[in-house]
Amino acid sequence: MTATLTRAKALALIGAAAALPSCSNAHTVAVGSKNFTEEYIIAEIYAQTLEHAGLHVVRRFGLGSTQVVMAALARGDVDLYPEYTGTALIDVLHLPASRDANTIFSVVKAAYERRYHLTWLDRSPMDDSQALATTQAIAQRYHLRTLSQLAVLAPRLRLATIPEFLSRPDGLPGLQRLYGGFHFKSVRTYDIGLKYQALLEGRADVATAFTTDGEIIADRLVVLDDNKHLWPPYNVAPVVRDTTLRRYPVIAAALNRVAPWITTHAAQAMNLAVEVDKRGPDEVAARFLREHRR
Repeated sequence: MTATLTRAKALALIGAAAALPSCSNAHTVAVGSKNFTEEYIIAEIYAQTLEHAGLHVVRRFGLGSTQVVMAALARGDVDLYPEYTGTALIDVLHLPASRDANTIFSVVKAAYERRYHLTWLDRSPMDDSQALATTQAIAQRYHLRTLSQLAVLAPRLRLATIPEFLSRPDGLPGLQRLYGGFHFKSVRTYDIGLKYQALLEGRADVATAFTTDGEIIADRLVVLDDNKHLWPPYNVAPVVRDTTLRRYPVIAAALNRVAPWITTHAAQAMNLAVEVDKRGPDEVAARFLREHRR
């Protein structure tokens, strides 16, 4: 989901924050996001929630990778953004994966406060974990349901993926290390929005996925069971500058209230509405909040 952020660079970026002016004045909170659909939607949920709580919000969405958004936090260009617990654990803190969501959250919350003076608010139950997916037809043809089965079948199958999956420790190298095998007949990389198209058009047999992708619902894809537990939970939560929370304590109460509403199913439906139905993230977020405030 993100590019790797080295510890030294992260420390330098966050440590510089004290010497840099914040964009937030007495009336403004800047909400940032990374540059993919789900981040736009969840950042919009956060922004509209804060506006509903009486704050003026500036939207700075689509900034880029984790590294880019962390740098924006350090400079004070943004005050908060949605982040994933698994991303923080592996790509920022460079710690071993765990399967226990509570443990992961406790570790990243404490480490971000201690190292970066950033606060993780309540995490949502939504789990946007990595995955591998295939079509109903391929799953039936090969009796394919688990990653252990795919590890053995891989020489007969073609993989559609994104470039970073080939080098990340929790990508293809991690699969090969934990499961063995996973030497595909062919591997082709695509832009993130085109890998499912390759799968559906028969140019690939398996595609990398995230478990909240709307295409999983729309195309009735089979998500293969990570039966040896390579991938940790990726729960989403707001990461907020400590100085911003001290200035606006209402942020914590407002965003913690909506956190339980953001489930995996809800995220799939919202991603589907944007990516397939072509609705705007602001419209989708507004509808989501209206439905839960009734």
